[in-house]
Formats: sequence, C-alpha cells, structure tokens
Amino acid sequence: MDSSSGVGVLDKAAMVLSALESGPMTLAGLVTTTGLARPTAHRLAVALEYHRFVSRDLNGRFILGPRLVELAQAAGEDRLLATAGPILTRLRDITGESSQLFRRQGDVRICVAASERPSGLRDTVPVGAQYTMSAGSAAQVLLAWDEADRIHRGLQKASFTAETLTSVRRQGWAQSVGERESGVASVSAPVRSPGGKVIAAVSVSGPIERLTRNPGRLHAPAVVAAADRLGAVLRRTGAEA
Repeated sequence: MDSSSGVGVLDKAAMVLSALESGPMTLAGLVTTTGLARPTAHRLAVALEYHRFVSRDLNGRFILGPRLVELAQAAGEDRLLATAGPILTRLRDITGESSQLFRRQGDVRICVAASERPSGLRDTVPVGAQYTMSAGSAAQVLLAWDEADRIHRGLQKASFTAETLTSVRRQGWAQSVGERESGVASVSAPVRSPGGKVIAAVSVSGPIERLTRNPGRLHAPAVVAAADRLGAVLRRTGAEA
C-alpha cells in the first residue's frame, strides 16, 4: 500500500513522529531512521516541537510531546487518561494531597494527568511536566518491573538502589522522601495493562511536614487502590493503553 498521502510535508512529519515511537532520538538518529535530509529532519522536528507534538528529554534528544496525549484524551481513544481524572480527584480528596499519573518515555517520566490540592502548601506537578527516571517514587515504580538490563542501566544514575526496587516489587508500592525535590515526599503504585505490564504510576505528593518521613504508612493503601481501579477499567475495556 502506498504510504504517501500526496501531501509531502505531512508525510515527512508523520515519518518523524513514527520514528519517535521507539524512544528518544538525536537529530542524527532521526536522519538515519527516516531517511530525510538532515536540514529537513531538523526543520520538521523543531516545527513539531513548537506545536508540542515533539519535545526534548533531559539530554536534548527529541521525544513525543504532550500535545499527542492531550489529543488522544480529547478523542476518547485513551481509556487510561479518560478514566484517570475522576480517580485522581477521588485520591486527592481521600489523602488531602495532590495526585498525579505518570508514564515513562525513554529516560524521563511525564505527568499525563493530575488533580491538585485546592489550597494550602502543595506539590504542584503540571500536566506535561517531565522528570528524570533517577529519583522519586513514580520513577521507582516505572523501573521496578522493567527488563533486567534496563533496570541495571537505570540504577547507574539513580538516587535509589536495587534493594529499593526489590522492596517496591514485594510490597507493590514505592515511597520517596526528599528524593526528587527537597522537602517533598510521595507515594506511588503501578497501573497494569490487561496483559499485566506496568504502563503507568499513580502518585500522591506533598510536603514532608504532612506526609512525614514514612508517607507509605499514611497513603499507600489509597494509592494502591486508585492504581488498581485504573487497571480494572483497562481490563474491562480490553485496552492496552
């Protein structure tokens, strides 16, 4: 089947986005994968970045951008995101803390949904925010059930250890205290696809003064329950998210 739509610039932009499905890429990687000339690949990637279809990771590599998540949610094609809002709001109301949903993309994790504490001191994580995979309870969850070689690479720069991830797998949730940001604590739990793969992490976060230095003791049951509810929705709909 002819993959050309007859609109050259759109076809080339689609090639760039398709190439980024496999993960972060340098400009050289885009050129190699798409076969586009270097100036063309650069021009298209920067234009897509302007419109937020493409973004950059912490190393300056090109990655898929938050606008794609927003469009998928608006179209109702992503059952995980379509269901996340009410569940995150309920989690926020139960715990009294801001709640988030994170997905991993390459070497970063991206906040794809959030429900903020309405007042008082809080940890504000805007939708589209990118954080390193080397710190924070959500990073622990997203790495803990990954393939062994990726876990090994991820631990090279991580603030947590292999023993931490073993504990996360055993108890089914993670906590961090001042790991991502000084004065902030968090608790996270995995969201699983119908096939059992960890595809996201549900989190609550806030100041250590409220969450204490053992935030899991306070909020792990509620966070795990919220993650399980999201997973149950995916099982009912058969969506792999």
